[in-house]
Amino acid sequence: MQTNKKIRSEKRKKRVRKCVVGTATRPRLSIKFSGKHIYAQCVDDEIGNTLVFLSTLAKEVKEQKVIANVAGAVFLGKMFGEKAVSFGIKQVVFDRGGRKYHGCVQSFADAARGTGLLF
Repeated sequence: MQTNKKIRSEKRKKRVRKCVVGTATRPRLSIKFSGKHIYAQCVDDEIGNTLVFLSTLAKEVKEQKVIANVAGAVFLGKMFGEKAVSFGIKQVVFDRGGRKYHGCVQSFADAARGTGLLF
């Protein structure tokens, strides 16, 4: 049962990743939700570099005791959007990582859009 679940999850990720490719001018904003933490990064797929990374394990976020729920996604989305804009990233391609676009994923995306990121 567990292996079937992992296989289905990997299929969803690959299906989304086929259409979503990051470039230097428009990097891929990839998010990952685990049971306790949220990870977000902007990736330039042409050269394979991570341009901006933020997670709930970062020092400035860890002080706020953010967890992987909708409220945590909103907080981390705002922080990530501000950090990305400060690094000069204005447009991104959103990679939801095989998850449905609702709940935490949608909250993160809306919060990031509120800071000026376009996707």
